[in-house]
Amino acid sequence: MIPLNEWLLFCAAAFGMVLSPGPNMMYLLSRSICQGRRAGFISLLGVVSGWLVHIFSASAGLTALFLAVPFAYEVLKYAGAAYLLYLAWQAIRPGGASPFATRQLPPDSPAKLYRMGFLTNALNPKAAVFYLSIFPQFVHPESGHVFLQSVLLGLTQMAISFTVNLGLVLTAGTIAAFFATRPLWLRTQRWIMGGVLGALAVRLALDERK
Repeated sequence: MIPLNEWLLFCAAAFGMVLSPGPNMMYLLSRSICQGRRAGFISLLGVVSGWLVHIFSASAGLTALFLAVPFAYEVLKYAGAAYLLYLAWQAIRPGGASPFATRQLPPDSPAKLYRMGFLTNALNPKAAVFYLSIFPQFVHPESGHVFLQSVLLGLTQMAISFTVNLGLVLTAGTIAAFFATRPLWLRTQRWIMGGVLGALAVRLALDERK
């Protein structure tokens, strides 16, 4: 349904987004360090549940948009590239925070951990903008049902987000300890991520739809 090369490009964009500084990663790392892996995992389940809200909202919205404006892809193409450039700038801007620079949080119950994880993601404008600006570049109305294509992309992004964040939850303490004494590595991580996101933005902006 979605060409393999475009699906792989979408995976790269999703991977770049999940590693870019944002409330989800900040919350998961902080919670895992302060309250342990179990708390981090429960919070991650809440975050994943929040993705479902964005997936089905964006999929339904894009379906209506493509039906109303068949060439909506051209309108939104550069918005997606601009958004990736914005994420790149957030990563490298002076005074920007690394996702591995965490903050202290008081212990919470499992129910609250799940609820806060869900709300952190469901109310995260970064997630909503990602779907609405990036999805149209990979959805082909001529290749099948727009809603199903959008859901497939959303589930792909959700799987990537879950896998990466699970790895971070399980190793949060070790990662934080490593970066705490190596500020140069923190800056390097930010610049590498900014470069990857910037390159993806240029690639998407110049890509011609087949």
